[in-house]
Amino acid sequence: MTPSTPGTPPAAGAAGQAARAALEALPVRDDRVRRIVLAAAKGGGGLLGVGTTLAGLGVGLLVVQARLARRAIGPRRAVPPYADGRYLPPSATSARGVSLRVAVIGDSSAAGLGVSDPEDTPGVRIARAIAAVADRPVNLTVVAEVGARTRDLDRQLTRALQLHPQLALIMVGANDITHVDRPQTSVRLLGDAVTRLREAGAHVVVGTCPDLGTIAPIAQPLRAYARRASRELAQAQAVAVTAAGGTAVELGALLGPTFEASPQDYFSDDRFHPSATGYAACAAALIPHCLAALGLSDGAEHSDHSDHSDHAGHAGHADHAASAGD
Repeated sequence: MTPSTPGTPPAAGAAGQAARAALEALPVRDDRVRRIVLAAAKGGGGLLGVGTTLAGLGVGLLVVQARLARRAIGPRRAVPPYADGRYLPPSATSARGVSLRVAVIGDSSAAGLGVSDPEDTPGVRIARAIAAVADRPVNLTVVAEVGARTRDLDRQLTRALQLHPQLALIMVGANDITHVDRPQTSVRLLGDAVTRLREAGAHVVVGTCPDLGTIAPIAQPLRAYARRASRELAQAQAVAVTAAGGTAVELGALLGPTFEASPQDYFSDDRFHPSATGYAACAAALIPHCLAALGLSDGAEHSDHSDHSDHAGHAGHADHAASAGD
């Protein structure tokens, strides 16, 4: 069943092979990114970290430093706030109109780890912005999991698609870098996820891998690798998402300099996940694209719709346990 939605997309079609053909044909200026994109399109394996491993830097050292970085960040002592619920337009005292359905998919940043108030999570900020512009309630479902990598999206999609979302927001990639996953595999799996959502009738917006070179607990030379690898992964993700019919927002390129300049403001206490201010910046970058995907704007308006933080209109449901992870 294809849901009725503002800005209903044309049928995505049998996009698996078609998306990969389009992905391979898209122009990519950076040769290293092109190698990742081509390897993803062909579904091959190839060398670990195609085009990203620094000269003379052994994979063993990367793995050891990744473990040290996770130790420096410390054990996860919190879970993301539970954000599922029905969010009303700011002026509404009761629900009216058919609700729009939004699913949030991906890793701990998608889930909002690092803040305690659901209103500070990217999902709720985006849901409230959509409700305000559409003047309709928004049913938000967060299936994102702490520690998730791109290889975990298929399981999350199975849950999300049961709800027939009209918009799916994906944020993923950071854990792929810290676990030194093959970038071509991550890119291919992300393209497959977008294709699956589009074929189910959902609009898809993807916040690509953040710039991990901004994270202080990651020591050199891993930080140099992480910066380069995360930027290359984000660029390759953007190509794959576009080829599969989604919208890519390169969060690292947009927000990396801001996070690096003021880490005390934009990172939470663990120095790895965003703070409330950091998530507000992420949401502000994503909201115009989410509105445009739903046909609620042309995507040219970049005003911050994430200020609708009134707690009225949030109907909570039974809590769910977040998966253990990094």
